[in-house]
Amino acid sequence: MAIRLIAGLGNPGPRYADTRHNAGAWFVDRLARRFGIPLSPEAKFKGDLGRGDVLGRELRLLLPQTFMNLSGESVGPLAHFYRITPEEILIAYDEMAFEPGVLRLKTGGGANGHNGIRSVIESLGNAQGFHRLRIGVGHPGDRDRVTPYLTSVTTPADERRQIEDAFELPEGVLGDLLDGKFQKVMNWLHAPGSDKSDPVG
Repeated sequence: MAIRLIAGLGNPGPRYADTRHNAGAWFVDRLARRFGIPLSPEAKFKGDLGRGDVLGRELRLLLPQTFMNLSGESVGPLAHFYRITPEEILIAYDEMAFEPGVLRLKTGGGANGHNGIRSVIESLGNAQGFHRLRIGVGHPGDRDRVTPYLTSVTTPADERRQIEDAFELPEGVLGDLLDGKFQKVMNWLHAPGSDKSDPVG
């Protein structure tokens, strides 16, 4: 099933803009700039919303302006209003299990401790069948340091560069992602040592 909505999770405001917890928001912002899709505040959806053409596919992009643990208050109402099913949604968010610059695609499953994903699941009537783009941000190595690592510390420039470079998916890969060819995209993303400049075809 094709993707109709991509939402990038994060916390609102300049205080959090450059923190690792906002990696999902960075992805959607980068996609919006790449394809010239303006994002404008939509009060009824508690987020910044844009609609435009991405490689010949009509796509909505959403940046929730709630705090992370209330992300569903933005995603859920928008999905219901436009009759977008969970299977047509991709949520981009930060993932400590992977190093900066690593992207992984996953369909379904629980929240795995991520408050933003938990909120989205609840907002979709506990449906877990949406797709997730997990953006590696690394781990501080100590559980007690997780919260400041994600929400207080500015992402070092080299890590930010690694993460944003990974966002530049080749058109062939991005097109397959939007068309719902998730296994092809997973194979490309997950292949060790592959030449990431080449699309999957």
